[in-house]
Amino acid sequence: MTKVYIDGAVGTTGLRIKDRLSSRKDVELLTIPDEHRKDAKWRQEYINSADVTFLCLPDQAAIEAVSLASENAKIIDASTAHRVNPDWAYGFPELGKDFYDKIKNSNRIANPGCHASGFISLVYPLIKEGVLSKDSYLSCTSLTGYSGGGKKMIADYEDENRDTLLGAPRMYGLSQAHKHLPEMSFITGLTKKVSFMPIVGDFYSGMEVVVPLEMEMLSGVKTLAQLKELYKDFYAGKELVKAVDFEESFISAKALENKDTMEVGVSGNDERVVLVSLFDNLGKGASGAAIQNFNIITGQKETEGLTL
Repeated sequence: MTKVYIDGAVGTTGLRIKDRLSSRKDVELLTIPDEHRKDAKWRQEYINSADVTFLCLPDQAAIEAVSLASENAKIIDASTAHRVNPDWAYGFPELGKDFYDKIKNSNRIANPGCHASGFISLVYPLIKEGVLSKDSYLSCTSLTGYSGGGKKMIADYEDENRDTLLGAPRMYGLSQAHKHLPEMSFITGLTKKVSFMPIVGDFYSGMEVVVPLEMEMLSGVKTLAQLKELYKDFYAGKELVKAVDFEESFISAKALENKDTMEVGVSGNDERVVLVSLFDNLGKGASGAAIQNFNIITGQKETEGLTL
């Protein structure tokens, strides 16, 4: 029986992780009394008595929580705080054996950001295989459901008297300082900052991340068919990330809603393409990825408790 403590279990990601683990017979959830939920001494006791602790907290609170943990305490942090820290394992095992092994053998795992997961799933394989230069200047558009904005945004969208402007997609992160940008560059190795445009839509969950490319930017790959084959080879044998052919005229951001899988693919022609990553922002983009990492460090089947 694995003892689990969720620090920040009342937030969107924390609640989803709690719901997923509550039905598992191999997990015992440690629940801190409500009146002591923010007490550092109580939190320290729970963090260090659990086999695994999930941090579903704002960045500064996550940093504080880690300071309370012993060196041997296993932490999965869903915040942004440690994603570009080289001492932490980055929780995206499909990127390669080195990523998987570091997760498996680490006591500190940084869960990826949702937008970043989509971008990295598309760009990392190209750089890893030497097809795309690290000096490339890239742009990225990411469409997400409103659940990614947390409780306040959910309440705003689901209010019966809501602002009528919420009925149309809304751009945000206009300052080009979105909190996922550092990990997008750090994990892929890009030397130039990504031009990033996130958009929130009037739907609860789902995510579609798009990166446009000119084929002349690539080395050793000359055709759309070759590029598709590269992704299929890179993700071959992975249960949660699949390279697919998008045949539809329209690709919906809700296509993998309520699932923990991710689909990556390429559309376009031999001159210009769009790389597309589809997943649920609360699944592979948040709690699903956290449970996947939990399964790896506890020796369970990687897909245990996940929806495929």
